[in-house]
Amino acid sequence: MTSISIRDGSIRQQIEQWELQTLSPYAAKSTQSRGRLRHEPPCPVRTCFQRDRDRVLHSKAFRRLKHKTQVFLDPEEDHYRTRLTHTLEVAQIARTISRALRLNEDLTEAIALAHDLGHPPFGHAGEQALDEVLQEYLPGKRFRHWEQSLRVVDVLEREGRGLNLTHETREGILYHSKGRADLDADLLPDECTLEAQVVRIADRIAYVNHDIDDAIRARVIQPNDLPSECVQLLGETSSERIESMVLDVIENSLGCAHVCMSVPVQQATDRLKEFLFERVYQEEAIGLKELQKAKGILKALFRFYMEHPELLPQSGRRLTDNTSVEALAQAVCDYLAGMTDRFAMNTYSNYFVPRMWHITS
Repeated sequence: MTSISIRDGSIRQQIEQWELQTLSPYAAKSTQSRGRLRHEPPCPVRTCFQRDRDRVLHSKAFRRLKHKTQVFLDPEEDHYRTRLTHTLEVAQIARTISRALRLNEDLTEAIALAHDLGHPPFGHAGEQALDEVLQEYLPGKRFRHWEQSLRVVDVLEREGRGLNLTHETREGILYHSKGRADLDADLLPDECTLEAQVVRIADRIAYVNHDIDDAIRARVIQPNDLPSECVQLLGETSSERIESMVLDVIENSLGCAHVCMSVPVQQATDRLKEFLFERVYQEEAIGLKELQKAKGILKALFRFYMEHPELLPQSGRRLTDNTSVEALAQAVCDYLAGMTDRFAMNTYSNYFVPRMWHITS
């Protein structure tokens, strides 16, 4: 019997050769990656993008997503999305589009799984809270979850060593977010891959539809509240709308050097996004009033740690009496952004609520 070694890289090389022969000319190829921040020997079995995906999947930050709010804070019912289920839905939609366009599914999935690692607890309200309180100490400095996601994979994971991901995955993470902007409002840098473009669109497709679904479940809106022109074009249910959007992206991107929707479908998608901002994401919306309290928790903890830096965990950082305000504020941001909802609430309770009033979760 002939001895077969898997440690000579032959399996990885076969996969890389398959990519060159099979994927679209516009797809990112593992052999053409611009590499990592720090050089390391290749894996004998996995391509560089497969390693990126696996590193994200096994990271602590990824596991914490299951206890971070997407939109609805601590719902009584079990079927509301969390930041983790949102991430998985983005990955599924992005892989479907990438496969149809013959793009690199491994790179697509790596970006999708990592795109929200830097999101703080309590959903978008938590991001707004950190952004506001940070500027109390560093005027003009902003907290942006996409920048924090890149910081997680570059610096914070593995006790300060980071995950050392490829440049292609890192750029996809950094440029995935559109904020409230429409899909065509800004363009990605020329060096960004089509896989990064796919994740940007998949993120919008996923949250627009699952946030509508959750808002209807929470009775914040009713199905007949949705803009009628969007329902007529895209469908009445979340699954119908997702299918309409995904098929439209594929039809308008096949054989192209960019990924996009048709004008009518993009306009309808943007209209649904605006509907959510107006009717669901506003703090005064029914069912979201508790998010104002959640913002207060993060702001109180931020100010507390700025006054008591000795209580911050010292993992991966050295804080001294000579630590600058900027460095301290960054350390506080890193710690708070990494918290889950329940850990943030328990930490707040430990510092600000009399012990006899504590409620165990």
